[in-house]
Amino acid sequence: MILVTGATGNIGSALLKELHACGVGPLRGLTRDATRASFPEGVEVSEGDFAETESLKPALDEAHSLFLASRMGPDKDILDATRQAGVKHVVLVSSITVQTHPHLGPARENLAVEHLLKDSGMTWTILRPTQFASNALWWAASIRERHTVRVPYADTGLPTIHPADIASVARVALTEPGHQGRTSALTGPERVTARQQVEAIAAALGRAVPLAEISREEAHRHMSAFLGDETADAVLDVTGGDVNDELLTVRDTVSRGTGSPARPFRQWVSENVAAFR
Repeated sequence: MILVTGATGNIGSALLKELHACGVGPLRGLTRDATRASFPEGVEVSEGDFAETESLKPALDEAHSLFLASRMGPDKDILDATRQAGVKHVVLVSSITVQTHPHLGPARENLAVEHLLKDSGMTWTILRPTQFASNALWWAASIRERHTVRVPYADTGLPTIHPADIASVARVALTEPGHQGRTSALTGPERVTARQQVEAIAAALGRAVPLAEISREEAHRHMSAFLGDETADAVLDVTGGDVNDELLTVRDTVSRGTGSPARPFRQWVSENVAAFR
């Protein structure tokens, strides 16, 4: 049994579809609300909440492998429950900032979870993706309402990754030998700026989408309201305020791991354009 947590999220839902399409089974998806889950036929639905570790036990029953995103709840308790349930292998989604910006608070937290997993006694694979293409959904309401998209660092290009590529690498790590004990930094196939992202969305919509570059201070005021000051500062650093060569590097880890090229941002847009209409 492979248990996919966050099974209705950007990565988890894509992972379940890939595993099912490859004939892998049995499969179980964990979600907080089973009534809202729409999984491929034959995938077992399990309801649980990371904040309540006890609720995860039914989902972990008979699972031998687990797909897990970092920092979704009390990580030590989650990993302890996972080990006690008999899970042998965990594929963990961490963050590339562990190696590019280790001084930032969220990066330190991700690194701490990596260490917890390595010390757990279970085998592990750690994935460190860069910025998600799906972060563009932050602009969806503004674009739908035909407002101006307001962003800092509009012309800083990052090797943004399609969440489905993270899922593809996870699928390989869960189902093929040779991936235990590996840590991989994952990126998309090219750098893409916020301005280019908005242009790609505009092209898919067939209409203009206005963009205005704003200051870091203005962006921080908006972001801190829902992210908190520390996380807002960290996001602003890694999206343009404190970039470095390690963060900007385009890597071939997706293509080497899966045998298929990494998906460009415009593909993510074509698959998700309805969110911006």
